[in-house]
Amino acid sequence: MNRTTLSLIAAATALAAVTGFATLTAPDPAGTAAAQSPARLPVERTSQLCPAPSVSDVAETTYTSITPAGTGDAGTDGTAELTESVVTLVDAADEGASDDKAKDDAGGTKKDPAKDKPFLSLKEPGKPVSVEASGAEAPALVGTATGRLAPGWTTQQTTTVSVGDARGVLGLSCTVPDTDFWFPGASTERSRQDYVHLTNPDDTAAVADIELYGKDGAVKSEVGEGIPVPARSSVPVLLSTLTTAASADVTVHVTTRSGRVGAAVRVADGAGGSDWLAAAADPASRLVLPGIPADATDVRLVAFATGSDDADLKVQLAGADGTITPAGNETMHIKSRMTATLELADITKGQAGSLILTPAEGGHAAPVVAALRVVRGKGEKREIAFIPATAPIASRSTVADNRAKGSTLSLTAPGATAKVKVTASAGTGGGEPAEKTYTVEGGTTLAVTPPVPSGLKGSYALTVEPQPGGGPVHAARTLALPEDGIPMFTVQTLPDDRGTVSVPKAKEDLSILDDGS
Repeated sequence: MNRTTLSLIAAATALAAVTGFATLTAPDPAGTAAAQSPARLPVERTSQLCPAPSVSDVAETTYTSITPAGTGDAGTDGTAELTESVVTLVDAADEGASDDKAKDDAGGTKKDPAKDKPFLSLKEPGKPVSVEASGAEAPALVGTATGRLAPGWTTQQTTTVSVGDARGVLGLSCTVPDTDFWFPGASTERSRQDYVHLTNPDDTAAVADIELYGKDGAVKSEVGEGIPVPARSSVPVLLSTLTTAASADVTVHVTTRSGRVGAAVRVADGAGGSDWLAAAADPASRLVLPGIPADATDVRLVAFATGSDDADLKVQLAGADGTITPAGNETMHIKSRMTATLELADITKGQAGSLILTPAEGGHAAPVVAALRVVRGKGEKREIAFIPATAPIASRSTVADNRAKGSTLSLTAPGATAKVKVTASAGTGGGEPAEKTYTVEGGTTLAVTPPVPSGLKGSYALTVEPQPGGGPVHAARTLALPEDGIPMFTVQTLPDDRGTVSVPKAKEDLSILDDGS
């Protein structure tokens, strides 16, 4: 074979190994080469961002982190650490964040080297660890997992505030950095204090835009454009400072002009507690919002049509016995680029359920984002939480910080019947894993008390894996921590953990290149 040809093939093979997506194959003029299916390989690196959890001096925060067991081909080495090497700056909308301050507070000479030491560190898959922090000084965290600890790495941030306007349980699955986020269900009215937390994990500055959309369309704001997020810093932005208009329900759109950030909205409702509003699933014409508690006393749907067309949605509730259409709330009309709301009151009526949104008959299949504001209790004894629309679990999803009592797992099969394996990890202080498989009938929501590790000490994680051959599954976990007669709770949806990626197989066929030399 010609030596030059061999050199070129060797170079192409090396490129395929480095990039992970190149495919090497010789020309096949006869079209006889069989196509090869991409391989599913574990990811080798994962990032996480956890915003500063509270401004209350009486806040108690627990960070719980785990990489689920079961990715045997991810190697034997790896690390997973969260550090305090991000600085929480002042509200960007109030005072701005100058270049000088960015240098001082996020990477300049005043940076504290101790903040780079691990705040939380995992040792091996399947064994969660937790760290506690108190008061308003609990840090924002940024971290990376590599090797065998990267696939499915997740961290739960749970904060309890027992008194004050912000009292309640605030739960958040720490986010991954991105460039585009939607938050339907936020507010700029006076009874609410909604902060968008923008966290930049990188060593270069990011620039973000925050757009607000109310019931009449875009909310005029000039200070929401070009918000600087310095390197290794977190910037909280109070939404009500971005506009003079007080709106009960707005949709927040966060994008970046440069760089990437993690984003989440911390909500404090003077009349009903506090919680985190996580980003909704990407715009789609069909959405599932799983995990409405059985004892919800008030449910409000907030939706936004992201495209140039109006959306007409059919509204259904998937409960334990099947899917129903709530009387009087059969459909929802959403004008293009406007926020719409639908009051669903106590829609579950003692039976846990999930909301399913699909294009109404004869309506246009326009892209929509949506979230639910859910209330438990009444009057002064009420508490709020949020359920954003979430995508189905493609392969696996994990939620950390489950307790021996107070956890409810909701599994929804909007289409065909599905079987789901649920694994309870060991506890943070000890215990043996447990496992159970559930059947979720098509068009229903199954709300269960999940398996608990035997001999549990501390908290534990739940890993949800839909089994092959069934329909799509959407999931959410409710953590209830009642205090002083207040049904304090939080709900986390379970999107796919993206622990594996599809990598085309490199193919080599050198026979037709042999020139006989």
